[in-house]
Amino acid sequence: MAGYFLDSSAVAKLYHDEAGSEEMRRLFGAVENHFYLSRLGVIELQSVFARKVLTGEISTDDVGVLRARFLNDLRQRSLRVTALTAVHYDAAERLVQEHGVRLRLRTLDALQLAVALDLTGRGLASRFVTADKTLCEVAQELRLSVWNPEGGLAP
Repeated sequence: MAGYFLDSSAVAKLYHDEAGSEEMRRLFGAVENHFYLSRLGVIELQSVFARKVLTGEISTDDVGVLRARFLNDLRQRSLRVTALTAVHYDAAERLVQEHGVRLRLRTLDALQLAVALDLTGRGLASRFVTADKTLCEVAQELRLSVWNPEGGLAP
């Protein structure tokens, strides 16, 4: 069994066709894998869907369909949601202090990384999955095993 922490840039690829979607669906289809996202990722995905409407990539009707599929995956526990705790906020603060200036690590990305580090430390996730180049870079510096479904890093 392999555990994967997915940030919103990776999760979105499961619900809307874009670069890396085929690779994400292949990974997600392996029944022996476990997939985790933070509670923050649940909110961020709603924002991703809204942005796609604003840019004309999808319609408002599409959002309803995508959201329903996503919520079904949450109900079925195909995606396991991890709550944010004070430990995550403290870790995110340290990450921003250490990597914010040099690597432009932003607040919400630091929270995602804090959850990924926590799950990795507890042996639940062995791979951090993101299509965000900055997150890939910081995660690699933190010695996380990283996979970018848009290419470059092996799954």
